[in-house]
Amino acid sequence: MSATAPRRRRRDTPPPRTGGSETEVLRAFLDYVRTSVAAKVEDAPEPRVRTAMVPSGTNLLGLLNHLTWVERSLFLGETVTDWPSTFHAGDEDRVADVTARYREAVERANGVLDGCVDPATHLPWSRPGRPAPTVRWALVHMIEETGRHAGHADILRELADGTTGR
Repeated sequence: MSATAPRRRRRDTPPPRTGGSETEVLRAFLDYVRTSVAAKVEDAPEPRVRTAMVPSGTNLLGLLNHLTWVERSLFLGETVTDWPSTFHAGDEDRVADVTARYREAVERANGVLDGCVDPATHLPWSRPGRPAPTVRWALVHMIEETGRHAGHADILRELADGTTGR
């Protein structure tokens, strides 16, 4: 981006105002950061969406691909054997492909959460030698994980085309 490139400002969406239960508050904030990170990627220009703009090699499409795998692992119990590889989308993957997979993983995760009314209960999956986390822990962790990467996406998107805001 050149110093004279115009900045595009998105409308900044405020955090959710929720009442209700602990689970309702946590799920509202999780959906808020999920929506924010997906919006950073969904209309990002090719090839900038997959271009590494920082020395670590991180790019927008890779971040959303990674979050897809975190959703699948945490809420659906899927096993990931190579976490670093989740930060890379395939060469054939387009923005629409990765965002669709992310939204599908979120929808499936929400389906699991819909059946979990008590935040102290464990998610309904297990792995040998590793019990599922509690719903509370999983929600808080996913808010942290998604929020952290949404911050990365904010910076990468601004570097890609000047777009700022949620």
